[in-house]
Amino acid sequence: ILAIDQGTTSTRTIVFSLEGQPLTSAQQEFTQHFPKDGWVEHDPEDLWNTTLKTLKDAVAQSKISVNEFLGIGITNQRETTLVWERATGKPLYNAIVWQDRRTTDFCKQLRTENLSDHVQKTTGLLIDPYFSATKLAWILDQTPNARERAARGELLFGTVDTFLIWRLTAGKSFKTDVTNASRTMLFNIHTQDWDEKLLQRLNIPRAMLPEVVDCDAHFGDTDPDILGASLPICGVAGDQQAALIGQACFQPGMAKSTYGTGCFLILNTGDKALQSNHRLLTTIGYRLKGKTNYAMEGSIFIAGATVQWLRDGLKIIQSAGETEAIAEQVSLDHGVYLVPAFTGLGAPYWDPKARGALFGLTRDTGIREIVSAGLQSVCYQTYDLLTAMAKDGADFSAGLRVDGGMVANNWVGQCLANLLKVRVDRPKIIETTALGAAFLVGLHTEHFTQEKINSFWQCDRSFEPELNEELRQKLILGWEDAVSRVRVQE
Repeated sequence: ILAIDQGTTSTRTIVFSLEGQPLTSAQQEFTQHFPKDGWVEHDPEDLWNTTLKTLKDAVAQSKISVNEFLGIGITNQRETTLVWERATGKPLYNAIVWQDRRTTDFCKQLRTENLSDHVQKTTGLLIDPYFSATKLAWILDQTPNARERAARGELLFGTVDTFLIWRLTAGKSFKTDVTNASRTMLFNIHTQDWDEKLLQRLNIPRAMLPEVVDCDAHFGDTDPDILGASLPICGVAGDQQAALIGQACFQPGMAKSTYGTGCFLILNTGDKALQSNHRLLTTIGYRLKGKTNYAMEGSIFIAGATVQWLRDGLKIIQSAGETEAIAEQVSLDHGVYLVPAFTGLGAPYWDPKARGALFGLTRDTGIREIVSAGLQSVCYQTYDLLTAMAKDGADFSAGLRVDGGMVANNWVGQCLANLLKVRVDRPKIIETTALGAAFLVGLHTEHFTQEKINSFWQCDRSFEPELNEELRQKLILGWEDAVSRVRVQE
């Protein structure tokens, strides 16, 4: 099975065996564009070219004939917004990335129009620049004649999955899955259709929007010129929902937390769409063979990106792999706090204007303390999410399954268990987003069942809480104080 994992900073394609084991993979990073403070963009051609290259490279490395693949699964960075021409496939503007905050004032205006209740009840989301709707409206407003062209049906909107499906099928397929649709702030997660009231308010023609189908549906067939033979695309989910599937969290009450560029904690709530009273999101976990499973989600914008900043911004480390040994050299209560609000704060604060800061610096502060504070910031933010979910009635007694590159770090795994006061389980395969996409292909082709996927999940290591409560509380209070200092919106 081929799984394309189109992420925020790189694109990967992984070849999985029919036992869910990774065989070969190809990965390529691409440029991030920051035109203004709080703006984040990608060149759509970078997304496409890295997808094409890694897809071809992974197949070539595997030495497996194209005809032997069951199909292709796609998982992608969510909320990132693209508009392109129906006739040519040419993008109208750069992709506006999920982290982008340019529509902060527009979101504020929508809240003054008393739309918040409608948005939360229909889409499960909060009005925030994070989601695709206001990004799409911005592109249509800022590009000459775009509104008129959209009304004439000349322009198409999609999240990254839709754009890649369109390109892979040479413009024959214009589809998205329910998980990506549920992150646009335009999709009614209860009726499972685009919401007319929101489309009208944002002046978005329905003809611009893709057809929404199950995660394990048939999304079209690839152009035979790409790999030398055509393959079905038959599994698609946004990266966090794909990780939920990759972690085999099929039972209500099971939860996973993924540490990529950002960190996302998702709790399976079964067939009930629970509305949060603590500023978390209600979203679609997955829809398989027409049956919807809902989820509650907390989103942190900056997790692994903190380590990337330590490496590329401050240049105090050369690789992420060094951070474990560095953090082990300093005590947990070193007094330094990093609040990585580089693009605002996500759940449960939703403060787009907050900015990052380092607190507690003294003459003794060095690289060790700053690196440790960077890793701890991700654990503290997870604590914020877990606490909000617990207040909404979530029970984490079954533990938390974690994945993503950052949790290869044992120090981070232990720090999470200590601060969260729950058992943290790391699976043998930590790249669970791509694995989830592969599982969807297996489910579509009926090669896998949910029970079979459960049997594939294997624990690599469990971390049990072992921090005394007095020190834990001291650390958490220090974090809460640091966050309060960067807040702009109360």
